[in-house]
Amino acid sequence: MPRQTDTPPTWDERTQLATFLDYARDTARAKCEDASAEDARRAPLPDSPLMTLCGLISHLRWVEHYWFEVVFLGEDPAGPLTEATDEDPDPEMRTAVDTPLPQLLADYESQSARYRRLVLDHDLNTTAKRPIRDGRHVDLRWVLLHLIEETSRHNGHLDVVRELLDGRTGV
Repeated sequence: MPRQTDTPPTWDERTQLATFLDYARDTARAKCEDASAEDARRAPLPDSPLMTLCGLISHLRWVEHYWFEVVFLGEDPAGPLTEATDEDPDPEMRTAVDTPLPQLLADYESQSARYRRLVLDHDLNTTAKRPIRDGRHVDLRWVLLHLIEETSRHNGHLDVVRELLDGRTGV
């Protein structure tokens, strides 16, 4: 897979934010390259049974769905997010073991392409339709910054999981 760069082609704010989010997405996908089907579903951390390559990629996909579609656009949650409860807050990670990693990665990339278009079609100052937990309405800029942080943080988890699974480091 060709690696995206974190250096934007132009220096406007939208391009910089979109480039960093794409770079973080590409890094997540790269950390999964050539993982066996068995390893993709295996949880190497004994106290974190949902921390699998499949679970993390599924989580990233549904986190973007939540922030772009549910919060920003005001749409209803879909997929496994409709099953979230206090007892099972991350069903997208649990149910991911039933989907092959290549399919999860393809779904994540397809969705990312739609969200790239959404970012191009809206001003960064556009306010989200739904409030966040504290009642405030964030703007598209905040959503992008949050997703850069979230994806980058989970890239660290992918790093650890992959190294424990098969010794692969880097990327």
